[in-house]
Amino acid sequence: MNATTTATVTRTMVQCRGLVKDHHVGGPATRVLDGIDLTVDEGEFLAVMGASGSGKSTLLHAISGMDRPTGGTVVLDGQDLTTLDDAAMSHLRLTTMGFVFQQAHFLDNLSIRDNILLPVLKATPRAAVTGAVARVDRLMEQMGISALAGHGTTEVSGGQLQRASICRALAPEPRIVFADEPTGALNSTMTDEVMDELTRIHRDGTTLAMVTHDPRCAARADRVVYLRDGSLVDTCHLGRWDSEVARGREDHLLRWLTGHGF
Repeated sequence: MNATTTATVTRTMVQCRGLVKDHHVGGPATRVLDGIDLTVDEGEFLAVMGASGSGKSTLLHAISGMDRPTGGTVVLDGQDLTTLDDAAMSHLRLTTMGFVFQQAHFLDNLSIRDNILLPVLKATPRAAVTGAVARVDRLMEQMGISALAGHGTTEVSGGQLQRASICRALAPEPRIVFADEPTGALNSTMTDEVMDELTRIHRDGTTLAMVTHDPRCAARADRVVYLRDGSLVDTCHLGRWDSEVARGREDHLLRWLTGHGF
């Protein structure tokens, strides 16, 4: 009898090659990204670290289409972002990507629920609106913020607001979520709450790419890449998060970061 072996096929979500970004501010160009090659697999949790000014956020903006690179290519979910016009890029961001930033960027004149609903309704065909609204309500329940649906943005804590941001990011059922310093404005307790939620959605299959300055947050990722002066200089493979070995995992990452002068 012949045995049949089923191989696991890893699908690429993001692939950038030779990524370059120059900034011009009234003088000679400053190179912020210097020929970066990077791949993010479907279902992976990638963290990007580096000293201030190393190009972390610029890299995230480039691979998500929020900013156009000066050179190189970015292919996301099979589409070359560098070939898309503004309208196509905006549509792809709205329907394929989710974003969580350091600040929530919610509208003060809308309730928490309406802030979450606004972008998903823009991305959803009219015939599917009822399902989209139900999905938002389920997400708010999963994140433990259903009771805050009618609250204003100034009536909730920073951690609750970031959980609402995660709901907003997930509501259109994106292929990938980009997080830029999502815990940068939070205390340690709220940071743990938000990272628990990001870890949960990753465990459920969402691809994550996160910029962070916090090693404890980066330790949740499958893989950490380190940037220096716009170049990707090293990678630390951590594997899937296991809370049972969190301290050892964080210590390993800290030693690796210390070796890079972090």
